[in-house]
Amino acid sequence: NMPLIVTEKHTSSMEPIPAGVHIGICYSVVDLGTHINATYGVEQRKVLVSWELPGCLGEFEQDGETVELPRVVSKRYTLSLSEKAILRKDLESWRGRRFTPSELAGFNLEVLTGLACQIQIVHAEGKDGRTFGNVSCIMALPKGASDPGKAQAPMTFFSLDDLGEEPELPDLPQWVKGIIVESNEWKALTSPEPVLTPQDKNTETGEEEDNDVPF
Repeated sequence: NMPLIVTEKHTSSMEPIPAGVHIGICYSVVDLGTHINATYGVEQRKVLVSWELPGCLGEFEQDGETVELPRVVSKRYTLSLSEKAILRKDLESWRGRRFTPSELAGFNLEVLTGLACQIQIVHAEGKDGRTFGNVSCIMALPKGASDPGKAQAPMTFFSLDDLGEEPELPDLPQWVKGIIVESNEWKALTSPEPVLTPQDKNTETGEEEDNDVPF
């Protein structure tokens, strides 16, 4: 069977996602692996979180036809819940409360898939002069807000720690795959020579009942 491929129609008139606050549904959490931060000369593990914006439609080619589907945005984070980490700041804003000490010991990011939030989009100009809509901050849905439903995109969660001796990447955009294959973890799994990687802590998170917190 031929795969069903969907792509955004890129034209010279393609507008960036409008600036402002949008409802977003998280459909993808992808481990990008450990990379060298050239600015600071340190190794950092990265994760890519992506959201579908049901209120912001774009034209896509699907099965030879032009269809309207929700556009998507992504934000790349350092995989850290340290006090100054942007991931921690965004997650606490999304949750509507701070992490507990037990949660900070190990928080499973897979719980994000399928959850909704508010996303602040700001415009920035790229090196090529094009304007992009970037994720500035994440916020919880307003009290009493209606359920935006499920994302149309398939739910995706990928961790390099789950790969076996014959690693295989899931169905991801090529640019995302390109980042993963350059990571220390992927090279260690696919290279005949051993590659040293930092030890990653994976601690089970404690469960805590709180009906006002989305995750």
